[in-house]
Amino acid sequence: MPKLTIVNRAGEESTIEAQTGLSVMENIRDAGFDELLALCGGCCSCATCHIQIDADWTDVVGGPNGDEDDLLDSSDHRNAASRLSCQVEMTDALDGLKVIIAPED
Repeated sequence: MPKLTIVNRAGEESTIEAQTGLSVMENIRDAGFDELLALCGGCCSCATCHIQIDADWTDVVGGPNGDEDDLLDSSDHRNAASRLSCQVEMTDALDGLKVIIAPED
């Protein structure tokens, strides 16, 4: 199983074994991180699963798609590394991925 490192809003890092085929959001939620709300359940319609991809991984993960890009525009905390975690599928190629839960809007 690939490893996924999550940095919470307090700056604390935790590494979990992620399940491939699930989104990064589902893996974070299933690991018990309550600060990632994911209110729409992964339908790309709310932006409450906003994360920032660690700089070492931004090229590997890639940028947001059209709908995701529009939703991220509503965040005061958007930056070049912003993604919606529901739109990033966890794969073996992402073993070691590090994400930061974005500040709440």
